[in-house]
Amino acid sequence: MDSQPQLSPDTLRDRLQARFEQLCQEVAAAVNQAPAGQIITASEEQVRDLFADFRHAAYQAAVQARLDAAQAAFPPSAAPRDRPTAAEQGP
Repeated sequence: MDSQPQLSPDTLRDRLQARFEQLCQEVAAAVNQAPAGQIITASEEQVRDLFADFRHAAYQAAVQARLDAAQAAFPPSAAPRDRPTAAEQGP
């Protein structure tokens, strides 16, 4: 049974690093902007939505990285030898 190429956790981390840093900034901003005594009430929904967007982006990046790994594992096929090249075909 052939093993399919796997995505690398390092590749996924590299693809998500900037997005994760942005997420941390946005979560911190949402919590910091909430009034004292209302931190959870004022920021919970926004933080939940930020994490939902990140979860979606992380899954999309993981699937794309796996597809990229699979594509890289199969080199492009050579031109068929039974067909004439463009130079041999003429105008």
